[in-house]
Amino acid sequence: MYQTNPPQPPQASLPTMDDLPSEDAEEPGLPDEFHEFQPQLLRETCQLSGEAIAPYFIGTDLNLYYDSRQPLWSKRPDWFLALGVTPASDQPALRLSYVIWQESVVPFLVVELLSPGTEAEDLGRSLRAVEQPPTKWQVYEQSLRIPYYVVFDRYQNQLIAFRSVALHYEEIPIANQQIWFPELDLGVGVWQGHYQAIEGLWLRWYDAAGNWIPTPSEKAEQERQRAEQERQHAEQERQRAEQERQRAERLAAKLRELGIDPDSI
Repeated sequence: MYQTNPPQPPQASLPTMDDLPSEDAEEPGLPDEFHEFQPQLLRETCQLSGEAIAPYFIGTDLNLYYDSRQPLWSKRPDWFLALGVTPASDQPALRLSYVIWQESVVPFLVVELLSPGTEAEDLGRSLRAVEQPPTKWQVYEQSLRIPYYVVFDRYQNQLIAFRSVALHYEEIPIANQQIWFPELDLGVGVWQGHYQAIEGLWLRWYDAAGNWIPTPSEKAEQERQRAEQERQHAEQERQRAEQERQRAERLAAKLRELGIDPDSI
Protein backbone atom coordinates (compact mmCIF):
# COMPACT_ATOMS: atom_id res chain seq x y z
CA MET A 1 0.00 0.00 0.00
CA TYR A 2 1.30 3.48 -0.91
CA GLN A 3 1.93 5.59 2.17
CA THR A 4 1.99 9.37 1.72
CA ASN A 5 3.29 10.14 5.20
CA PRO A 6 6.34 8.13 6.27
CA PRO A 7 6.50 7.14 9.94
CA GLN A 8 7.70 9.91 12.22
CA PRO A 9 9.34 9.54 15.61
CA PRO A 10 7.29 10.69 18.60
CA GLN A 11 6.95 14.48 18.65
CA ALA A 12 8.35 14.67 22.16
CA SER A 13 11.73 13.52 20.84
CA LEU A 14 12.02 16.19 18.16
CA PRO A 15 13.77 19.48 18.93
CA THR A 16 11.64 22.59 18.76
CA MET A 17 12.37 26.06 17.42
CA ASP A 18 13.79 26.97 20.84
CA ASP A 19 16.19 24.02 20.77
CA LEU A 20 17.58 24.51 17.27
CA PRO A 21 20.12 27.21 16.40
CA SER A 22 18.67 30.23 14.61
CA GLU A 23 22.06 31.53 13.52
CA ASP A 24 24.85 30.29 11.33
CA ALA A 25 28.00 29.73 13.37
CA GLU A 26 30.01 31.23 10.52
CA GLU A 27 27.70 34.23 10.20
CA PRO A 28 25.84 34.98 13.45
CA GLY A 29 23.03 37.48 13.50
CA LEU A 30 21.26 36.28 10.36
CA PRO A 31 17.74 37.75 10.24
CA ASP A 32 14.88 36.09 12.05
CA GLU A 33 11.30 37.39 11.92
CA PHE A 34 11.94 40.07 14.54
CA HIS A 35 14.97 41.32 12.62
CA GLU A 36 12.69 41.78 9.60
CA PHE A 37 9.78 43.54 11.31
CA GLN A 38 11.61 45.80 13.75
CA PRO A 39 13.72 47.67 11.15
CA GLN A 40 10.53 48.21 9.12
CA LEU A 41 8.86 49.92 12.08
CA LEU A 42 11.89 52.14 12.66
CA ARG A 43 11.91 53.09 8.97
CA GLU A 44 8.17 53.80 8.86
CA THR A 45 8.20 56.03 11.95
CA CYS A 46 11.46 57.90 11.23
CA GLN A 47 9.95 61.05 9.76
CA LEU A 48 12.48 63.87 9.91
CA SER A 49 11.74 67.42 8.87
CA GLY A 50 13.69 70.63 8.51
CA GLU A 51 16.16 71.91 5.96
CA ALA A 52 19.09 71.29 8.30
CA ILE A 53 18.78 67.50 8.04
CA ALA A 54 17.14 66.92 4.67
CA PRO A 55 17.68 64.71 2.75
CA TYR A 56 18.40 61.52 4.69
CA PHE A 57 19.04 57.87 3.95
CA ILE A 58 17.94 54.83 5.96
CA GLY A 59 19.77 51.53 5.60
CA THR A 60 18.38 48.20 6.77
CA ASP A 61 20.52 45.05 6.89
CA LEU A 62 22.82 46.61 4.31
CA ASN A 63 26.57 46.03 4.02
CA LEU A 64 28.51 49.04 5.32
CA TYR A 65 31.99 49.26 3.76
CA TYR A 66 34.11 51.45 6.00
CA ASP A 67 37.84 51.25 5.14
CA SER A 68 39.20 52.29 1.74
CA ARG A 69 42.53 50.61 2.61
CA GLN A 70 40.66 47.32 3.11
CA PRO A 71 37.78 47.75 0.64
CA LEU A 72 36.35 44.26 1.21
CA TRP A 73 35.88 44.75 4.96
CA SER A 74 32.30 45.44 5.93
CA LYS A 75 29.82 45.39 8.78
CA ARG A 76 26.08 44.87 8.45
CA PRO A 77 24.07 47.12 10.82
CA ASP A 78 20.49 46.13 11.50
CA TRP A 79 19.42 49.74 10.93
CA PHE A 80 21.20 53.05 10.36
CA LEU A 81 20.45 56.66 9.52
CA ALA A 82 22.71 58.90 7.41
CA LEU A 83 21.94 62.62 7.26
CA GLY A 84 22.49 64.69 4.13
CA VAL A 85 22.45 61.61 1.90
CA THR A 86 19.92 61.49 -0.92
CA PRO A 87 17.95 58.23 -1.19
CA ALA A 88 17.38 56.58 -4.54
CA SER A 89 14.67 58.09 -6.71
CA ASP A 90 14.41 55.18 -9.13
CA GLN A 91 14.95 51.45 -8.94
CA PRO A 92 18.31 51.25 -10.78
CA ALA A 93 19.76 53.68 -8.22
CA LEU A 94 18.79 51.54 -5.21
CA ARG A 95 21.93 50.90 -3.18
CA LEU A 96 23.52 47.46 -3.12
CA SER A 97 25.48 48.52 -0.05
CA TYR A 98 26.65 51.68 1.70
CA VAL A 99 30.24 52.58 0.82
CA ILE A 100 31.76 55.25 3.05
CA TRP A 101 34.38 56.51 0.58
CA GLN A 102 31.71 56.76 -2.12
CA GLU A 103 29.02 58.42 0.03
CA SER A 104 31.48 60.65 1.98
CA VAL A 105 29.00 60.66 4.89
CA VAL A 106 29.28 58.61 8.08
CA PRO A 107 25.96 57.38 9.54
CA PHE A 108 24.56 59.59 12.27
CA LEU A 109 22.94 56.70 14.13
CA VAL A 110 23.26 52.92 14.11
CA VAL A 111 20.79 50.57 15.79
CA GLU A 112 21.67 46.97 16.54
CA LEU A 113 19.14 44.37 17.69
CA LEU A 114 20.81 41.93 20.05
CA SER A 115 20.82 38.25 19.20
CA PRO A 116 22.59 35.51 21.14
CA GLY A 117 25.36 35.13 18.59
CA THR A 118 26.24 38.83 18.31
CA GLU A 119 25.72 40.17 21.84
CA ALA A 120 29.42 40.29 22.79
CA GLU A 121 30.44 42.12 19.61
CA ASP A 122 27.46 44.49 19.66
CA LEU A 123 28.29 45.60 23.20
CA GLY A 124 32.05 45.87 22.70
CA ARG A 125 32.87 42.85 24.86
CA SER A 126 34.75 40.87 22.23
CA LEU A 127 38.39 41.39 21.27
CA ARG A 128 39.75 41.73 17.77
CA ALA A 129 41.37 38.51 16.64
CA VAL A 130 44.91 38.64 15.28
CA GLU A 131 45.01 39.54 11.58
CA GLN A 132 41.23 39.85 11.53
CA PRO A 133 39.05 42.90 10.77
CA PRO A 134 38.06 45.08 13.72
CA THR A 135 34.91 44.26 15.65
CA LYS A 136 31.65 46.02 14.97
CA TRP A 137 32.07 48.11 18.12
CA GLN A 138 35.58 49.18 17.07
CA VAL A 139 34.36 50.19 13.63
CA TYR A 140 31.47 52.26 14.98
CA GLU A 141 33.42 53.83 17.83
CA GLN A 142 36.94 54.27 16.45
CA SER A 143 37.02 53.85 12.67
CA LEU A 144 33.85 55.76 11.75
CA ARG A 145 33.16 57.58 15.04
CA ILE A 146 29.43 57.27 14.50
CA PRO A 147 27.83 59.92 16.76
CA TYR A 148 25.12 57.67 18.24
CA TYR A 149 24.92 53.92 18.73
CA VAL A 150 21.76 52.25 20.10
CA VAL A 151 21.39 48.62 21.13
CA PHE A 152 18.05 46.95 21.92
CA ASP A 153 17.74 43.63 23.73
CA ARG A 154 14.16 42.46 23.34
CA TYR A 155 14.80 39.40 25.48
CA GLN A 156 15.66 41.52 28.52
CA ASN A 157 13.62 44.57 27.45
CA GLN A 158 16.77 46.64 27.70
CA LEU A 159 17.58 49.73 25.67
CA ILE A 160 21.19 50.94 25.74
CA ALA A 161 22.55 54.01 23.97
CA PHE A 162 26.02 55.47 23.47
CA ARG A 163 27.27 58.87 22.35
CA SER A 164 30.65 59.50 20.76
CA VAL A 165 32.67 61.72 23.09
CA ALA A 166 36.40 62.38 22.72
CA LEU A 167 36.97 59.44 20.37
CA HIS A 168 35.17 56.86 22.51
CA TYR A 169 31.63 55.86 23.40
CA GLU A 170 29.99 57.01 26.60
CA GLU A 171 26.74 55.43 27.71
CA ILE A 172 23.74 57.78 27.71
CA PRO A 173 21.51 57.71 30.80
CA ILE A 174 18.05 56.51 29.78
CA ALA A 175 14.74 57.33 31.45
CA ASN A 176 11.47 55.59 30.63
CA GLN A 177 13.15 53.50 27.94
CA GLN A 178 13.46 56.54 25.67
CA ILE A 179 16.37 58.38 24.04
CA TRP A 180 16.06 61.93 22.72
CA PHE A 181 18.18 63.19 19.81
CA PRO A 182 18.21 67.00 19.90
CA GLU A 183 19.83 67.19 16.47
CA LEU A 184 16.78 65.45 14.98
CA ASP A 185 14.09 66.84 17.28
CA LEU A 186 12.93 63.23 17.58
CA GLY A 187 13.51 60.35 19.95
CA VAL A 188 13.53 56.55 19.95
CA GLY A 189 11.81 54.56 22.66
CA VAL A 190 10.41 51.17 23.58
CA TRP A 191 6.70 50.91 22.79
CA GLN A 192 4.42 48.04 23.68
CA GLY A 193 1.70 47.34 21.17
CA HIS A 194 0.74 45.60 17.94
CA TYR A 195 2.83 45.92 14.81
CA GLN A 196 2.06 43.73 11.80
CA ALA A 197 -0.61 42.17 14.07
CA ILE A 198 2.13 41.04 16.47
CA GLU A 199 1.96 42.08 20.12
CA GLY A 200 5.28 42.88 21.75
CA LEU A 201 7.93 45.40 22.66
CA TRP A 202 9.11 47.48 19.72
CA LEU A 203 11.48 50.36 19.05
CA ARG A 204 9.86 53.30 17.34
CA TRP A 205 10.26 57.07 17.00
CA TYR A 206 8.38 59.70 19.00
CA ASP A 207 8.03 63.49 18.73
CA ALA A 208 8.75 66.40 21.08
CA ALA A 209 5.29 66.08 22.64
CA GLY A 210 5.97 62.45 23.51
CA ASN A 211 3.61 61.12 20.84
CA TRP A 212 4.60 57.99 18.95
CA ILE A 213 5.06 58.74 15.25
CA PRO A 214 2.32 56.80 13.41
CA THR A 215 3.06 54.32 10.66
CA PRO A 216 1.36 54.79 7.26
CA SER A 217 -1.24 52.16 8.16
CA GLU A 218 -1.87 53.83 11.53
CA LYS A 219 -2.25 57.19 9.77
CA ALA A 220 -4.74 55.64 7.36
CA GLU A 221 -6.72 54.20 10.27
CA GLN A 222 -6.65 57.56 12.08
CA GLU A 223 -7.95 59.25 8.93
CA ARG A 224 -10.66 56.62 8.60
CA GLN A 225 -11.73 57.14 12.21
CA ARG A 226 -11.64 60.94 11.76
CA ALA A 227 -13.81 60.67 8.61
CA GLU A 228 -16.22 58.38 10.45
CA GLN A 229 -16.47 60.81 13.37
CA GLU A 230 -17.15 63.67 10.93
CA ARG A 231 -19.80 61.56 9.20
CA GLN A 232 -21.46 60.75 12.52
CA HIS A 233 -21.32 64.41 13.55
CA ALA A 234 -22.89 65.46 10.23
CA GLU A 235 -25.58 62.80 10.69
CA GLN A 236 -26.30 64.05 14.21
CA GLU A 237 -26.58 67.61 12.91
CA ARG A 238 -28.94 66.44 10.15
CA GLN A 239 -31.09 64.61 12.67
CA ARG A 240 -31.09 67.64 14.97
CA ALA A 241 -32.13 69.90 12.09
CA GLU A 242 -34.89 67.47 11.14
CA GLN A 243 -36.14 67.41 14.71
CA GLU A 244 -36.15 71.23 14.77
CA ARG A 245 -38.07 71.32 11.49
CA GLN A 246 -40.66 68.85 12.77
CA ARG A 247 -41.02 70.79 16.03
CA ALA A 248 -41.53 74.02 14.09
CA GLU A 249 -44.18 72.37 11.92
CA ARG A 250 -46.04 71.07 14.98
CA LEU A 251 -45.89 74.51 16.58
CA ALA A 252 -47.19 76.14 13.38
CA ALA A 253 -50.03 73.62 13.19
CA LYS A 254 -50.96 74.31 16.81
CA LEU A 255 -51.01 78.05 16.18
CA ARG A 256 -53.29 77.60 13.18
CA GLU A 257 -55.67 75.54 15.35
CA LEU A 258 -55.81 78.57 17.66
CA GLY A 259 -56.55 80.84 14.73
CA ILE A 260 -53.09 82.39 14.66
CA ASP A 261 -51.13 82.73 11.46
CA PRO A 262 -47.60 81.56 12.37
CA ASP A 263 -46.15 83.61 9.50
CA SER A 264 -47.40 86.80 11.13
CA ILE A 265 -45.52 86.20 14.36
